Amino acid sequence: MAWLLLIPYALVLIVLCSYGAHRAHLAWQCRVYARKLARLESTPSLPATLPIVTVQLPLFNEATVARRLILATGAMDYPKDALEIQVLDDSTDETAAIARAAVEELQAQGIDASYVRRPSRHGYKAGALDYGLKFARGELVAMFDADFVPQPSFLKEVVGHFSNPRVGMVQTRWGHANREHSLLTSVQALMLDGHHLVENRARYASGCFFNFSGTGGIWRTDAIHEAGGWQHDTLTEDLDLSYRAQLKGWRFVYRADVITPAELPEDMSAFRAQQFRWAKGTIQTARKLLTPVLASEISLAKRLEAAFHMLPHLAYPATVLLTLMLLPALVFMPATSYRALLMVDLPLCMGATGSLAAFYGMAERARGRSMWHAVAKLPALIALGAGLAPHLTSAVLDGMRSMSGEFVRTPKRGEVRGRYRQAAKLPLAEMALGLVALASVVAAAKTGHWFALPFACLFTLGYGYVAALVVREQLGREAGVPEVESVGPPAKVPSVANAA
Repeated sequence: MAWLLLIPYALVLIVLCSYGAHRAHLAWQCRVYARKLARLESTPSLPATLPIVTVQLPLFNEATVARRLILATGAMDYPKDALEIQVLDDSTDETAAIARAAVEELQAQGIDASYVRRPSRHGYKAGALDYGLKFARGELVAMFDADFVPQPSFLKEVVGHFSNPRVGMVQTRWGHANREHSLLTSVQALMLDGHHLVENRARYASGCFFNFSGTGGIWRTDAIHEAGGWQHDTLTEDLDLSYRAQLKGWRFVYRADVITPAELPEDMSAFRAQQFRWAKGTIQTARKLLTPVLASEISLAKRLEAAFHMLPHLAYPATVLLTLMLLPALVFMPATSYRALLMVDLPLCMGATGSLAAFYGMAERARGRSMWHAVAKLPALIALGAGLAPHLTSAVLDGMRSMSGEFVRTPKRGEVRGRYRQAAKLPLAEMALGLVALASVVAAAKTGHWFALPFACLFTLGYGYVAALVVREQLGREAGVPEVESVGPPAKVPSVANAA
């Protein structure tokens, strides 16, 4: 029985450890390219004549944040005759009236702002961006999601990069205005910091492909058109367009020093829905573009990095399989066995902690903080990753079976908590896997697998934490329990310092 378990268990560990090794490699690249990144992350000189910029703001039922976004966009420090604002509103609630009134305020200030409604919501966000692009007058196009708050200096800090005619897109870093709201938001912030401050910077410095993040960035209109325009056959239209543009030879720039504050989902149901869309869309993009990327003439290192970039969510099915196989592995492989120590305990310990500590520690160092801030959050991060695994495994399988699908937008808190809530099914898979993980805790304690014991505990806590929050949120939603705070004047625009 031990040998029958060994092969599939080893294969799962190889998959997970390969992703761990990749994370460590990205952290190492940030260290190797530190001087180059310091040189690249600077504001270039502005051209004598500033280019015309269209700012697109796609909205769908964003009543709590729409006004804040529109007015912040109108306050950007850029010549009025070179700035156009398009509010692309597909809303079906009071957002329409709020957005239209905010646009009229900008128009009264002499700003070229327009309120745009389409005949239908066809293509969701990608369809809205494509619709607005047809009559946009800007040679550059910036995009901001509804929960973002563009800072006044944003455009002047990035448009200088387009003096290079081959630069097609500039992406900036996301800030997190509600980072310290809860354990959930603080772990989310760390996860996104890893993406922005390690993944993006390492790929940019090493010349590998990286992606527009869907918001907080600016495109050259010609690059969008040459790449085939916005397409909505995947749920990650930003990743899809990014790879098509870079395959056409367009260069991307990443500015980690330019920060746009944004809002993190504060409810587990909303966070899971967001992650589901990202996971499903990324797999769909891999189905669509991974073969052309691997067949392209770019270097082997760039092709390998692209494969890791488009297939990260395969780690979630591997995590579910690990949970299911850990219990019999603990039972049938005695802890006194040298083979068991090498094959069960040690890889689980090193693969789960070493690479994560290096990766997220580098993200914290890039923020000017000690890496120990990240290490202190590792248990919560590992637990949350395990707790998300069943739901995101479903997303991976959905992405493998079908293209496109409904674009479920993430509810925003904004100025009033509880205005929008995310529906979710009862987390039965998380509950069942939590019981399996709990049995693994008992088995590890009884068999003396002391290296595996803390991870079995974290898996148990992760599944239980996710399941408990989803059940609590959905019970409150069905009972109609209000989560309304007093509504006073519009919330202040978050500062970059607070959001970073």
